[in-house]
Amino acid sequence: MRPGVPFSLVTVTGAPRTSIRSAWLAFGIAALFSVSACASSSSTASTTGPDVVGGGPTAEPLKKAPSAENTVTMPGAEANTDPRVGLGGGLLDAEQAISNLRLVSATPPPEAFVGVTNSDLAFTGHYAIQGNYNGFQVWDISNPAAPVLVKGYVCPASQSDVSVYKNLLFVSGEGLGGRLDCGTEGVEETVSAERLRGIRIFDISDIRNPKYIANVQTCRGSHTHSVLVDPADKSNVYIYVSGSASVRPEEELPGCSGAPPGEDPNSALFRIEVIRVPLAHPEQAAIVSSPRIFSGLVAPPTHGESEADRVELEKARARGAFVADVQGEQIVLPDRWANRLLAEIIEERGGSGAPTAADSAALRESLPEIMARYIGGGGEEDGGEGPRPGPTQCHDITLYPEIGLAGGACEGYGLLIDISDPVNPKRIAAVSDSNFSYWHSATFNNDGTAILFSDEWGGGGAAKCRAGDPMEWGADALFTISNGQMAFQSYYKMPAVQTPNEICVAHNGSLIPIPGRDVMVQAWYEGGVSVFDWTDPAHPVEIAFFDRGPVDPDQLDPSGGPWSVYWYNGVIVSSEIARGLDILELTPSEYLTANEIEAARSVKFDRFNVQGQQKFVWPPTFALARAYVDQLERSGGLNADGVASVRRVLKDAEHDSAAARREALRELGEWLREETPRSTDGRKMSQLAGTVQELANG
Repeated sequence: MRPGVPFSLVTVTGAPRTSIRSAWLAFGIAALFSVSACASSSSTASTTGPDVVGGGPTAEPLKKAPSAENTVTMPGAEANTDPRVGLGGGLLDAEQAISNLRLVSATPPPEAFVGVTNSDLAFTGHYAIQGNYNGFQVWDISNPAAPVLVKGYVCPASQSDVSVYKNLLFVSGEGLGGRLDCGTEGVEETVSAERLRGIRIFDISDIRNPKYIANVQTCRGSHTHSVLVDPADKSNVYIYVSGSASVRPEEELPGCSGAPPGEDPNSALFRIEVIRVPLAHPEQAAIVSSPRIFSGLVAPPTHGESEADRVELEKARARGAFVADVQGEQIVLPDRWANRLLAEIIEERGGSGAPTAADSAALRESLPEIMARYIGGGGEEDGGEGPRPGPTQCHDITLYPEIGLAGGACEGYGLLIDISDPVNPKRIAAVSDSNFSYWHSATFNNDGTAILFSDEWGGGGAAKCRAGDPMEWGADALFTISNGQMAFQSYYKMPAVQTPNEICVAHNGSLIPIPGRDVMVQAWYEGGVSVFDWTDPAHPVEIAFFDRGPVDPDQLDPSGGPWSVYWYNGVIVSSEIARGLDILELTPSEYLTANEIEAARSVKFDRFNVQGQQKFVWPPTFALARAYVDQLERSGGLNADGVASVRRVLKDAEHDSAAARREALRELGEWLREETPRSTDGRKMSQLAGTVQELANG
């Protein structure tokens, strides 16, 4: 997310060629100061793990889960030898650090999208579709070393998150300036019949010439969305919509209400939207339900400042920066936003030139009112007396239809959701964590026995990888899943210390189909790309990375770094916010063998939406068998003689005649099954034996 709420400091114009920096001037305060992103009333960091909450309409008592990680902080820069530390900055000439990856290509954005934020990715065939606040770009990546732009479709909206299914492309729109006609002039009126806030639907049968065929308007727009392909319903797909903006006026969209549910049972708050899209007639797409999956949740626990926060506050006050009090937390107003507000004060008094001392005093006096305007004072979303309510919306929902579950990253909570009935999803479990600021996205492991939630601290506007920042702030939280409940295991955070001027928090990523392991690649904004193994969710470990220096080393600038980075059909594709499209590939290392990488490349999809998670299934290949042998060698599940013997049989069999291959593999499979009970890694032995048997039968 960058930024979360599409407000302007003055008016909303939605001009498509607005620079990234200007776009942040337009929305940034709302994102940085959103209550859900970073609210705190305490003065010390939490020393407990996540709270586990029941799934029913009334929350169960909170149960503490221990965490051995929460006293660990980012190392000091002087003690950190990681090559990512201290990289020189620049837009297209920043210094780079890379380990166990190879940068295959780095393609700058086309002219119509230069200086405008790139967002999420979706894939179909040999195409990558890259969202952008100015529309979307279609890249032919059949040659990863030289991606080719086949279509740049200008249709401004934030965030323009994208998903595909067969011949349909779905695009999110939430900003107040998005137009139904994709016009570039924006929408200035408070109420307008021209405004688009919801889901756009395109026919991409001819992907070089997308046709805008329909839209579905929603009360809070679509910040993100997820496409659910129900195995039991071949006629429709379903879109789960998460809209985090303010509720639009009823005069603009009838039925929209921003009143608390206690006052209006039809309130657009505290719910998600489910859209049904008939595949034969997508123009008939419509909202079919508005599930209230947040019932009974109260405001989650919060945390205070880190040592790094306190140091930055002292520096800011010393140089005369503007500091705002937000829900008891001191926040430094970035200079560029303060300058914009000062310019408005100068304009209002009819002056010109540099701000005077009186102008600065006027801004300091009015800051509380400005903050109340953008983050609210508990009004529309507050039920009045009693505990403050919990989340009113999700940021992202990851749907995994093969296991019948979804993971909802919902502002202050991580939810486990039953999606066996696509129209009526039910919350079955919830977790909160005072170390988390903004639950952003979710990823299941392949067999659905674990789930990872990310924390996008400050809506993607925070530097949380500084020396002294806690390792669990702006990080991932890893849970195991058993009997419909989540059990906390550990945190993972990109381990290289970054400067106070580099935005660094957990963001979008995906699994990589390494057989027998849970490996993920993830974007960390200006913290770069991190690949890590969380097969043991209690002990995740980084195994590869790629990073560039900041776009602007002299100030906190949100205009660079990867927004999303996903594995797709053998390569890693990264949507770089300002620099375009990066494609990388894994290289063999002590953590990952060439056989494991080759086996991963054998997994192919004809389409890929990360928020609509698909199960990895590995075809039986000799590379897969060799990968399992490598893993048994690594784990000690097969002794050295056994490893050598199995490798020799596989090598000979691969080049034998069909009959000789069958017999050799049949005998090897029988031997592996006999040895499995004696192995310290019986599960991996069984996987190897099964693969060998399939090869013999093939």
